[in-house]
Formats: sequence, C-alpha cells, structure tokens
Amino acid sequence: MTAPLSLTRSGKGEPLLLLHGWGSSRRDFTAVLPALADRFDVLNVDLPGAGRSRHLDERPTVAAITDAVERTLDAEGVGRVHVLGNSLGARVALELARRGRARSVVSIAPSGLNVLPERVYQGAGMAVARLAGRTAAPVIGPLSRSALGRTALLLPLKTRPWSTSREEAIGAREGFADSRDWWRTLLWALLLDVPRGLGHIDCPVLLVQGTADWIAMGQTVRYLPFVPRSRFRPLLAAGHAPQSDRPETIVRLVERTAAQARESDKAGTLPSEAVTDLRATRTPRRSGTRNGSALATSPR
Repeated sequence: MTAPLSLTRSGKGEPLLLLHGWGSSRRDFTAVLPALADRFDVLNVDLPGAGRSRHLDERPTVAAITDAVERTLDAEGVGRVHVLGNSLGARVALELARRGRARSVVSIAPSGLNVLPERVYQGAGMAVARLAGRTAAPVIGPLSRSALGRTALLLPLKTRPWSTSREEAIGAREGFADSRDWWRTLLWALLLDVPRGLGHIDCPVLLVQGTADWIAMGQTVRYLPFVPRSRFRPLLAAGHAPQSDRPETIVRLVERTAAQARESDKAGTLPSEAVTDLRATRTPRRSGTRNGSALATSPR
C-alpha cells in the first residue's frame, strides 16, 4: 500500500506538519489550527488507521508509520517541514528529524523511552480505553455536544476537557473506537518501540510535557541526553494532549522553535548550533489563508 495519508491543508507560509497521538485523529489539533494556519502552511494528517487514513498492511512500527508520513509529504510536494507532534505523533516527529526531514520539532510527550513498568501501565490503560471507547461509541456523538459530556470523555487526556470543542471529542471516538489495526499499532509502535539514532538529529527540538500528564509521566525529559542541544519545557496545568489546555502557549512555542531554525539557516550554521534566544524571538504574523484538502483514504 503506497497511497498517501488523509490530510487537510490550510494556511500560507513555511510548511508545518501536525501529528496526533494514538487514540485520536487530526481533530485533536482543532484548538491550535486557526492560529497556526495564520502563520504556516499547515498539513494536518491522520496517522495510519486513524480518521480517514487506511491502516498499514505491513507491521505498524514507528519506522513504517514515518515512511507513510514521508510518502504523504512527497505527494504534497513538500520537502523539510516544521513538525508539531503529540504522543505517538511526537515520536514520529523525532524520527522525521533523525531522517533529516524536519526543520524544527515541538515534541509533546513523545512515546518511546518509557521503562518496562511504565509500558505495562500504559498498555493496560490504552487497552481499557479501547474497550471503553468501543462500548461507548454510540453515545460519544451525543455526549460531545455538552461540556459535561466532553469532560467525561476527555478528562484522562486534558486538564480542561469542558473547554474543548466537539471536534476533539469526535477525534477521541475516531481514535479509540473507530481506528483500524489498533492492537498491532499499540504493540509495535508504542509498547515495543525503542528509539535509535537520536544523536543524528541536528534541527531544533523542543520537548514539552504537561505537568498533569499522568499517561507519559516523566519519560519526556529522558530524551534530553539523547537529542543534541534539545530543550525541555513543562506546561503547567496541562495534560497528555494539551492542545486545548494551553493553545496560545503551544502556538508560541512552535513559532519560536521555527524561528530558531530560520536563524540558523541565515547564519549558515547547523540548526543545532544556532544560539538564538527563543524567549526573545518573535515571528511576524502572516496574513491570508489558503484552504484545501487531500483526502486519499489509504497510506500504504
């Protein structure tokens, strides 16, 4: 299977790729998408087996999922991209960086460096969420219409689930209840994944984790010694999928990390050698948007 992943594309500027976590779909970026599309050419992708993307025929390892993402970028005529990823999507973002396909990465709670007891705990939690999602699938639509219903659905992932949109709740249904090849992806992309070659990453990488993230716990900071010159930023009062918990902060972090990559390009240095002070960097707001979509329904 070689068809690209399903995506929506909007905005104007440098390309920015959005990669959601396992248990969701591209709808999980609803809260940050409008602001990001004001500044970037945003490609918001459904990972294999989620949303409108077909599952992979081969074993769904991180490498195979990243291959599918790269084919999608090729089909869109896009080379190196800025990347914002969450959970499994954050892990894929780091793999894209390892392959030299990323200009900058904001990686929120990436999977991959959890130790065995954490993997057992997370695997059990994900399995329960899958079974609960399948059971509750018929009522998720009606529940998503109220703040109370969204709180019940999204409380494990977000600290402010009542303030989320209906789109994000539907994304949880698409991820936990409707996704294809769930168990193989959980096994190969999350429970058995061991990152390698992270020392080859030479683009700016910002590692982010919500302080109220009980799913990924402390594994994000473990990437710091493996990714050269990477930085870590905790998000106060934010959960595992904090896009709607702290949307303005996440947009700002993406802008600053992308600005660091631009500064290193201008200076003629490796991105990892840039000395730009992110706290002082501001990216001019872009005007105008461009809307479109590419709805190929199978990745590979």
